[in-house]
Amino acid sequence: METGGLPLELWRMILAYLHLPDLGRCSLVCRAWYELILSLDSTRWRQLCLGCTECRHPNWPNQPDVEPESWREAFKQHYLASKTWAKNALDLESSICFSLFRRKKERRILSVGPGHEFDSLGSALAMASLYDRIVLFPGVYEEQGEIILKVPVEIVGQGKLGEVALLASIDQHCSTTRVCNLVFMPAWFSPIMYKTTSGHIQFDNCNFENGHIQVHGPGTCQVKFCTFRNTHVFLHNVPLCMLENCEFVGSENNCVTVEGHPSADKNWAYKYLLGLIKASPIFLPAEDNEFLMSLDLESRDQAWSPRTCDIVIEGSQSPTGPVCSSPKPGSKEAEVGSDGERVAQTPESSDGGLSPSGEDEDEEQLTYRLSYQVQGPRPVLGGSFLGPPLPGASIQLPSCLVLNSLHQELQKDKDAMALASSVQGCLIRKCLFRDGKGGVFVCSYGRAKMEGNVFRNLTYAVRCIHNSKIVMLRNDIYRCRASGIFLRLEGGGLIAGNNIYHNAEAGVDIRKKSNPLILCNQIHHGLRSGIVVLGNGKGVIRNNQIFSNKEAGIYILYHGNPIVSGNHIFKGRAAGIAVNENGKGLITENVIRENQWGGVDIRRGGVPILRSNLICFGYSDGVVVGDEGKGLIEGNTIYANKGCGVWMMSSSLSHVSSNHVSYNGLYGVAVFSQKDGELPGGHGAQESFSEDGDAILWEAELEKDDDPLRRPVTVALVESNSINHNGASGIFVQSSEALQVVANVIHANGDRGVTIVQSSQLTRVANNSISCNRQSGVKVEFQCKVELRGNGIYDNRGHGIITKGDGTAVVENDIIGNRGSGLQLLPRSDTKVLKNRIHSFRAYGIAVRGRVKALVQENIIFQGKANKTIFQQITNNRECIMHNNKFLVFKKKSDTWRLVNPPARPHLENSLRGSSAAHSGHKVAAMATRITARVEGGYHSNRSIFCTIL
Repeated sequence: METGGLPLELWRMILAYLHLPDLGRCSLVCRAWYELILSLDSTRWRQLCLGCTECRHPNWPNQPDVEPESWREAFKQHYLASKTWAKNALDLESSICFSLFRRKKERRILSVGPGHEFDSLGSALAMASLYDRIVLFPGVYEEQGEIILKVPVEIVGQGKLGEVALLASIDQHCSTTRVCNLVFMPAWFSPIMYKTTSGHIQFDNCNFENGHIQVHGPGTCQVKFCTFRNTHVFLHNVPLCMLENCEFVGSENNCVTVEGHPSADKNWAYKYLLGLIKASPIFLPAEDNEFLMSLDLESRDQAWSPRTCDIVIEGSQSPTGPVCSSPKPGSKEAEVGSDGERVAQTPESSDGGLSPSGEDEDEEQLTYRLSYQVQGPRPVLGGSFLGPPLPGASIQLPSCLVLNSLHQELQKDKDAMALASSVQGCLIRKCLFRDGKGGVFVCSYGRAKMEGNVFRNLTYAVRCIHNSKIVMLRNDIYRCRASGIFLRLEGGGLIAGNNIYHNAEAGVDIRKKSNPLILCNQIHHGLRSGIVVLGNGKGVIRNNQIFSNKEAGIYILYHGNPIVSGNHIFKGRAAGIAVNENGKGLITENVIRENQWGGVDIRRGGVPILRSNLICFGYSDGVVVGDEGKGLIEGNTIYANKGCGVWMMSSSLSHVSSNHVSYNGLYGVAVFSQKDGELPGGHGAQESFSEDGDAILWEAELEKDDDPLRRPVTVALVESNSINHNGASGIFVQSSEALQVVANVIHANGDRGVTIVQSSQLTRVANNSISCNRQSGVKVEFQCKVELRGNGIYDNRGHGIITKGDGTAVVENDIIGNRGSGLQLLPRSDTKVLKNRIHSFRAYGIAVRGRVKALVQENIIFQGKANKTIFQQITNNRECIMHNNKFLVFKKKSDTWRLVNPPARPHLENSLRGSSAAHSGHKVAAMATRITARVEGGYHSNRSIFCTIL
């Protein structure tokens, strides 16, 4: 560039005095001049943009203090948009024959005002020709009759906005009109300020007060930089309308109503508006990593596999006899606790188990061995979450549970991408809705798209009903007096990337067969629930952050049936997900953490499928299945919750299968039986889920459907779970209903492996691996009916089995290597002991305490220490019958016994496979009930620590 020796800064100062046409001509000189013109973005282009009376700050009204990325680009977009209304003139001129020979007609400027050519707008319109410009000078103009626009004109107010006020009712019958820089007020005879049924209307930089604007299809409108005060915009069957950078304030009804399916008939402006939308910046960035939540999670993969233990036996003594010697003073022998239960005092090993071989090296020489296998916890989530939670440490989520960005989700879901990119009906972009009743109301097959808007201090932000569809991208919705977004009567669409918070009711409320896609939103700090799905509502709720809400993060009830996947639900003041009142839903691959109540709470006919979720660090129980709750709980990782891993009522008939339940503060799985008497939780106010405060009865709307995933079951089932390192018993049962505990790995828990304190109907414990627990493997209390069959009970620090149950069957178990006796029968017990293999490392194989009714038959009992016997019976008890048992003692040094024919139990391939989940047959109630909380002290209570429905 030839600069004549002048520096660039000086050239920029000179060019800053040029007007817009001169800047355009200079940019065409050469590439160097073009780049110089572009470099004036923050100076001359900024001045031109802010000095234009037809527009406002590019980020008004939501972010007027934030500068655009390019002032030149913002000015260009507005300039092109301001010319849309007149593009029809070019089409008309190009279609006229001999247009090349016609002289182009110049547009006239008609002046209206005191001392000017015309006194009123009506008189100027009577003299106007096609595309004339009518300029209204400062003043107030009141028209006494309805104005009919018959020719395309441009009506512009002179001076600053607010200096020209027009009180009129205008009905547009022409093809196009533009109105700019005016304050509109309704005339005395009609609240309608402007109406068009077929043409195109463009409003720029106007104020509308206390009236209505109506656009009927195939008519179109383009509105930018306008303020609507208590003004209702009604769009009926419009094919396309644009509302950009507008402010809606103080509406007594809906600010914008979009009604009816977009008209198939389109006027001339449709293609230009569509091109303008496609040319403008979109709201879908290539990456939006700022949306992603970084969890404090750190991988602690550990290789868990079955371990081989060698039972080491010492010395020789008579295999039977009543002698019982005491442990040596100062030895680390197990101490006898209450009910004769032995509690080990040895230090813990790394996995919570025992290493019998190698202990007490000062005792007599070891002589022979018994080899067997112990099942350890099965890896879940790629091996993560198997180690103990470390204070202050972070945990890395497995890839399947990490939140994707909105861009990534749309790339995976082509239907969602097509929906996000579609433009139909009404486009509302970068507008502010505040301090009124309703924001946008879409009804009767209407279509609306909302991008980058702010909704605040309204009764509700958006309402979508009657088969309408909405697309909401990156809006802020907060401080609504009811729910933020309502969907009713088969409403649907895409709700993605929005920030929804501090609303008095639910952030998103889905009812009456509505089926939206809710994707990558932040829904938080609500005064009620984050998302509510009820009244046969559906929907896909995916990849959202739902946190710090006062009630459940997601609440499903009254036959709501959504798909909830890939969400992070955390730090709620109630449950993470609550399923009540015959709610359903597929809940999969969510991270549910740090909630005050249960991570997932299922009650009153709730029948969800809960699969492959991470439920961790909760301040109460991981999963609560309360009164009449049902469902399938499968493949979840339930980790480090302060209460129980799973708290359930046996009457719920839940199916708890293939979960990894570890490092929870109380029981791993607790099964209780509690009827409709006193429920924990204190008082609770009733919760209403009606529209605008009116109670609605849902019974007539509920549909009966047959879901193949929910087949009826007749007994509660705890199956194929890994239950380890929990603070109390692995499984705790206090129930009056039947229960099956099948094929679980119950390992290294802080109390017993399985504790059964009440079981008036049969509790079947079969094919489980119960090992390395801090006290006994299994304890059965008085008057319990229990069947123990096919279990492997290894290396527990107390006895293998303690029972004083009435009708206990101990059949075909391997009870090996426990610190106390293999099997201890306490007074008043009635037990059948058949075909077991029993060995105690330091105590008796079978110990009988007091008056016991027992049949001990066809068992294989291995010898323990030299100073212990295989069988101990303190009193002469004729009701204890021993028949055809086999006692094995060593004959020479270094004998090794192995569990063969059959191999070591459990034989998991023979485990029972139960049906999946139950379908609720209970009739729903009319109103939902509020959840209340109560903290129970200790872990021996028969109630969930939190979260009880009244």
